[in-house]
Amino acid sequence: MFSLIKDLGFRVAARREAVPFLIAFAAAEFFFKFKSFALECVAFLALWYALSFLQSLLFPHAGRQRSGS
Repeated sequence: MFSLIKDLGFRVAARREAVPFLIAFAAAEFFFKFKSFALECVAFLALWYALSFLQSLLFPHAGRQRSGS
């Protein structure tokens, strides 16, 4: 996450990851009941990664900055 924000800037990184993050967060809150914080955290991160990957496949140019030249 640090590298993403460092390379893209906070606004672009937040715009790119907001939807996958919110969906993964909601799913983790409502559906993940593993009785273990570590397992729930890993499942949340894995779901966020998968949703972000799907978003990049479905919308390859969403959230990217246009270069000046």
